[in-house]
Amino acid sequence: MRIEYIIIIIIGIIIAIAITRSKRKDFKIDANKLIMLLGGKENVIDYKFNKSRFVVNLKDVTKANKEGIQKLGAQGIVEIDNQLKIILGKDAKQIKRCISDLK
Repeated sequence: MRIEYIIIIIIGIIIAIAITRSKRKDFKIDANKLIMLLGGKENVIDYKFNKSRFVVNLKDVTKANKEGIQKLGAQGIVEIDNQLKIILGKDAKQIKRCISDLK
C-alpha cells in the first residue's frame, strides 16, 4: 500500500518538473535575439549589467531595433548618444550569463 503512494508522489513530482521546464524561457535564444536586435555583434562596442538594466554602447545606434527589443520583453529603453539602457527586470541575470557566453 505504501509503495503505491510513493509511486504516485514520484509521478506527481516528475509531472511538476516537466511543466516547470516547459514554461521556462529559453534565455540563450533571447540573448541571441537581443544581440541581433542591437545590430549584431559587430555593432556592440561594450556592455555592462547594472541590477535589472543592460547598458550597451553601440557603434551605430540607428541599427538597433528598439521596437523589437520592447517586444522581446524589455520594460523600457533609454537612449543617450550611442548608449542604450535597457530595463530587463528579473531576467537580467540569466540573459547576462548568456550574452557573456556569446562574446
